[in-house]
Amino acid sequence: MEDGYGGRPPEMRSVRARLVTRVVHVWFAMTRSMTLGVRAACFDAEGRVFLVRHSYVPGWHMPGGGVERGETLAAALVKELREEGNLEIAGSTDLVAVYFNHRTSRRDHVAFYRCEVRQLAPKQADREIVEAGFFALDALPEGVTAATRRRLAELAGEMPVSEEW
Repeated sequence: MEDGYGGRPPEMRSVRARLVTRVVHVWFAMTRSMTLGVRAACFDAEGRVFLVRHSYVPGWHMPGGGVERGETLAAALVKELREEGNLEIAGSTDLVAVYFNHRTSRRDHVAFYRCEVRQLAPKQADREIVEAGFFALDALPEGVTAATRRRLAELAGEMPVSEEW
C-alpha cells in the first residue's frame, strides 16, 4: 500500500531531514566507498534507556554517529556516547548486530551495541542535540523512531534481529 512517502520512515519525511541526510551522504560518497556508523542502546543502573532528539532530523533516537577513517568501532562508540550524552561505559558492551541501512543510502551500515552507562553530567542542549534523557522502557517519549522501537524489541526478544536497520 503506497503511503505517499515512497516508503520513507517518518523521521525522513521532512524536506530538511532528507536534504541534510543527502548532503552528508554525498560528502561521504566523495570521501568513502561505504559509510559506517555506530549506535547504542545505553542503559543506566535503573534499566532506563538513553535517547536523544537531534536538531536536524525529527524523532527520538539512540545515541550514535559516524565512524571516521582510522577510528575503531569501539573508539567511535565511546566518542559518540560522550558527545551526545556525557555518557561513559560503566559495564558490559555487547555488539548486537551490524545492519544495512538502505533507507538512508545504499552504502550505509550501522554497528549496534547494547551497553551499560553512567552519565557524568546532564546533557545540555547544543547545535546537534536539542534534548536527551533516560526513559523507562514502558514510558518512552512520544516520537521515538520506528527503528529505535525495532532495536528495543529485538533486545527484549520480542522479534528476531534483522539485517536491515
